[in-house]
Amino acid sequence: MPIVVNLDVMMAKRKIRSKDLARELGITEANLSILKTGKAKAIRFSTLEAICQALDCQPGDILEFQPE
Repeated sequence: MPIVVNLDVMMAKRKIRSKDLARELGITEANLSILKTGKAKAIRFSTLEAICQALDCQPGDILEFQPE
């Protein structure tokens, strides 16, 4: 898939654990894991906004396009 999710990279840079981020976003750790691994088929803009606020980053820091 040409869309790469760099959520784990941003979490490492901000030194935040999955458990803490999931709690802050109001989602389960399982759903956060699906997002982190790139297995999600979609992401709501409201969730993306919450992630960006929590990690103090831009959507482009999390999502990357890599042509095949």
